[in-house]
Amino acid sequence: MSERDGWPRNAVEMARLFIETVVRPGDFVVDATCGNGKDTVYLARLVGEKGRVLAVDIQRQAVERTRSLITEEGVDLRVILAQGDHAQIGEYLREPVKAAMFNLGYLPRGDKNITTRPETTIPSLQQVLKALAPGGLVTVVVYTGHPGGLEESEALLSFARGLPQKEYTVIHCCYVNQVNRPPQLIVVKKNRSETG
Repeated sequence: MSERDGWPRNAVEMARLFIETVVRPGDFVVDATCGNGKDTVYLARLVGEKGRVLAVDIQRQAVERTRSLITEEGVDLRVILAQGDHAQIGEYLREPVKAAMFNLGYLPRGDKNITTRPETTIPSLQQVLKALAPGGLVTVVVYTGHPGGLEESEALLSFARGLPQKEYTVIHCCYVNQVNRPPQLIVVKKNRSETG
């Protein structure tokens, strides 16, 4: 967050505000697109020594960068790193997920031709939502400035709008007066049952 006024400067900072409302030490959380590892480290600090973070990315370069950063930051023992398509993330989800972060687009300082796509992101999101604990949430930071980004954003918003209201609460946040198509944020919270 901005040190000046406590206001989130971008969609990633906004996502973290939501994540902090639900994640506690000992939780199991997911970084569905680990990239350079910043969200992985952030989540690993939130869950503490007894918690665990599953961090997934399709690119070996991203997994290597994340491995290097989590080791440097001393949180590597609480992170499970997996190189693979997040469309198969369900294979790794054997317990309830308290929170998950998706940071879409391409790998910063990587190949900009390799991007997330709705045909893999939506199945990944569906699998995470299925494993989400009641009261847990998922944040999705969506970038629209690269080729395919706007289409992915529209597909994700369409998917999110179709989620049943009794089961999920969905928020869409965006900075409406920033130039160059600023990232947007979609937050999906799994409602607690009325009986539980």
